[in-house]
Formats: sequence, structure tokens, C-alpha cells
Amino acid sequence: MISRRGLVAGVCALAAAPLRLKADSPPLILTGPMEQGSLVIGFARPCSVTVDGARLRVSEHGIFVFGFAYDQTAPTRLEARYDDGAQERREALPRPRQYETQSVNGLPERFVAPSAEQLARIEAENARVFEARKRDTAGVGFAEPFDWPIPGIVSSLYGSRRIDNGKPMAPHLGLDIAAPENTPIRAPADGEVSLAEPDFFLTGGTTLLDHGHGVSTAYVHQNALRVKVGDRVRRGDVIGLVGMKGRATGPHLHWGLNWFQMRLDPSRSTATPAPARA
Repeated sequence: MISRRGLVAGVCALAAAPLRLKADSPPLILTGPMEQGSLVIGFARPCSVTVDGARLRVSEHGIFVFGFAYDQTAPTRLEARYDDGAQERREALPRPRQYETQSVNGLPERFVAPSAEQLARIEAENARVFEARKRDTAGVGFAEPFDWPIPGIVSSLYGSRRIDNGKPMAPHLGLDIAAPENTPIRAPADGEVSLAEPDFFLTGGTTLLDHGHGVSTAYVHQNALRVKVGDRVRRGDVIGLVGMKGRATGPHLHWGLNWFQMRLDPSRSTATPAPARA
């Protein structure tokens, strides 16, 4: 296994010498932490790739991607069929993780036990997020490690089993970073805005960035958005401002990472293990 950044450098070198790519390039390479909740970046010489029988997009330089679910215990099965007729099969088993339990108190009750009308609104908003995460575009903004979108303190970890106002809730499948209100939020990698809504019920100001191949990142509880759907953003561009709109007890950014509908841990795909302090 090689580093993500080393993989990208290697891809660039091979792209400059396509004849060598066919003759000498190595077989299937997988990079990443290879644990529950992580994004896995793959590289292969010209081929088609399937994961558990589903065909993946493969870039012109042989980059592909998939994820391990937060509670996955079975191996992922990969198959590559190369342009020269060769085949390769691989099983990838994620390492297990231990997740924390976190209690959050002081939330307004409407966010813990919504009314029927509020539940209908939440369902409609979730459906829009679901549609945005179905995109499978050609970008490869995901291929290099992400920057942290804001400086701050990680206040809630991915996978935490949540108890809100004493009520057990679904696991927290994202990462919370506490920071002052109106801290600028910056794109962690190149991408395109696939959703930008200023006031969802649970998540407040909500933005999704499409980084290609089904990989997207989410930015939740924003006070204000600085982008709109269809905008192309570059790594480091300001996309919004930290807030506490929706289900939140203080100003922070909920940062999410998805491979299609699979919710992953963005901290496992960053260039550094923690954000800079605010």
C-alpha cells in the first residue's frame, strides 16, 4: 500500500508515458487507512473495475474509488478486467473501529421529537440530499488528501453513538468542528456545488460539493452560503460561514464525506490528522 499523495504523483508520471503504462504499470493498488468508515482510492492500468458486482467509474489515468461502511465486517470484493484480457480479483477487509458514545443536552425539543409536519419537511429535504449524492461525475478532486475546511477543535467524532436530550439517536456519521460564528469555510478540494440551501430544518445552511466518482462532502449548520448550485470551486475557496442553524447547541461545522449514499469519516482522508486551532 502506498500513500495517497504518492499515488497521485505516480499517476501523473504514468499519464506522461502512456506506452509504459500498458507495459510496466503494477496491478491493482489500493490506498487509504483501510478501516471502517474510510474512503479507498484505487489505481490500475486500463481496465474496468467492479466492487461487489457494481461497475465503478475509472478515470483515464486508472483512478477509481469506493468506501467501507462504518459498521462493515464483510470484505469488499473487487474485480478488474484489463484491456489486454487479463483479470484480477481481490478481497479488501476493513479493520474494525471502536466508536464513542456522546450525550448532547439542551437541544430544543422540536429537533429531538419533531411534529408530523416537521417530519414531512425533514423527509423532503433528505430526499434532495439523497438525489445530490447520486451524482457520478468525471472529476478526481477526491484523489489527493483533503484540507480541513476550517480551523477549530473537533468536538464530535464520526461514528459516535448519540444520545440527544436523553433519547438514543442514530450514530453521528460526520465530524463536528467547533469554531467561532462566521469563520470562513473553505473547500477542502476541487469540486462542483451540487446542493446549496440556506435553511434546512435540521441542518440549517447546507452545502454539498461533488468531487467526482460519487465522492461528495457536506457542510452543515452554516450562517450563510457563499456559493450556489453549479459553481465550480477550487481547493481553498470560501464556500460559506460557520453558524449554529438547525439542530445545534453552539457554533460549529458538521463536515461530512460520502461515497454515493455511504457516509464516511472525512478525518481519514485529510492531509493532517487534526485541523489547525482557531
